[in-house]
Amino acid sequence: MKLNNTIFYLLLGTGLALGTTSCSDYLDTEPITDRAIELSDTPYKTAAEAEDLMKTLYNGLGSEYWQLDYFFNGDAQSDVAYVGGDNPQNIQQAEYRIMATNSNVNRDWNYLYGLINDCNKILNYVDNVPDPALTASRKAQMKAEAATMRALYYFHAVQLWGDIPLVTKAVIGVTSETFDEVYAQVYPARKPVNDVYALILSDLEGAVPALPGNADKFKVTKGAALALLAQVHATKPVPNYAKVVEYTDQLMGQGYSLLPNYDHLFDGNHTANAESIFEINGNGGSIWWWGVFMFTGDDWKKFNTPSNDLVKAFNDEGDTVRKTSSVKFQAVGWADSYWPSSNYPFAWKQRDTSGNQNIYILRYADMLLLRAEAKVRLGDYTGAAALVNQVRNRAGLGNITISGLEDGINKVLHERKLELAFEGQRWFDLKRTGKALEILKNRKDGNGNILSFAGNLTQQRLLWPIPQSQIDNNPNLTQNPGY
Repeated sequence: MKLNNTIFYLLLGTGLALGTTSCSDYLDTEPITDRAIELSDTPYKTAAEAEDLMKTLYNGLGSEYWQLDYFFNGDAQSDVAYVGGDNPQNIQQAEYRIMATNSNVNRDWNYLYGLINDCNKILNYVDNVPDPALTASRKAQMKAEAATMRALYYFHAVQLWGDIPLVTKAVIGVTSETFDEVYAQVYPARKPVNDVYALILSDLEGAVPALPGNADKFKVTKGAALALLAQVHATKPVPNYAKVVEYTDQLMGQGYSLLPNYDHLFDGNHTANAESIFEINGNGGSIWWWGVFMFTGDDWKKFNTPSNDLVKAFNDEGDTVRKTSSVKFQAVGWADSYWPSSNYPFAWKQRDTSGNQNIYILRYADMLLLRAEAKVRLGDYTGAAALVNQVRNRAGLGNITISGLEDGINKVLHERKLELAFEGQRWFDLKRTGKALEILKNRKDGNGNILSFAGNLTQQRLLWPIPQSQIDNNPNLTQNPGY
């Protein structure tokens, strides 16, 4: 019997609160909505309905999390970019003084758990679709893609917040018999970081056998799961660097290669290329990529203003190839304490203003450098240097050597900084390698002065606060220390 004779549609991730930003003109994309469905173990009856779930999964890659927040979180909190823009919520993030009421932090929580819920619908219900047109092999592939995407989102969340809830059921209703289970999913407690990583690894390891080959760069493939497995093993509380090498070994056998011309990665004419492992297909339609307007253009001050430190790092290396592709200087109608208006820089890896910008989630150069990092940790300094040099040589730079552990980590991190600037990686790289406090507490302005807010960063603030609105709504949530 249904509880109170009512079906409660508890659709997690809906009604998301968007933070107020100066980019509001670009946030009018059509939301993904759910139709009302019956309370049943088979809420989806046809192959077409199941395929619609998959479309929702991939259309979620056009959300504000991916178009703006992922890149801001990864770069503006680091030494490659200043905050840019004029939004006080973003300024809190970039200056390491986030409050639990920060609306950006809350919306990212909502986005990530909403995207996880889309994955759960497939994982929970696709096996029960009775339509014979949906074959067993297609069901297995759908579940493998959804499991990989769920692992990706939990991987992002655990790095941002640490202990987090593990929600594995897409709640579409409640009965008296399922009340306890539903309550635990709608009002979940936080789980330890190790439990989160265990689920992530289980999802990825279980997905690999059923995933397709790597022809379609816009969908989850075997290569994407292998790359994520390498990242997760490098990042979890007790890293397993041998596993990083093992999974990148497998990845290197999947047919990926560096593009000879670095700028071809970003010029818009070489999408779905040999270096791409997993890529968001900005197609001007189901994913209309407005995010480019957040980072370039002179109509208002943009986010992720390239830092003096990054530009100096390019110049000191003589790295004109990657500098030209990553940073664009132009005159604007404003100035700030970092750059004069006559020579103001913009992040330049996103350039296509037609709505068709493509974005890398995973690419091969990233994996080569992650493999190098693992080899440094394992004491193979010659092997690590050879991998770094593949990436440097593509940029027209000479070879390096690595003399030891500290030297190796510093050189790999430096190379990742130049190679992956404005791809949302730097904050997480610094946290993973234990270098965040050492480097970010010494962030400087263009005159060599340590930034006034650099001292705000503490070990506790390497994790974000649990959003206060989530705590207010869920009595089982606790706050991170220091907030």
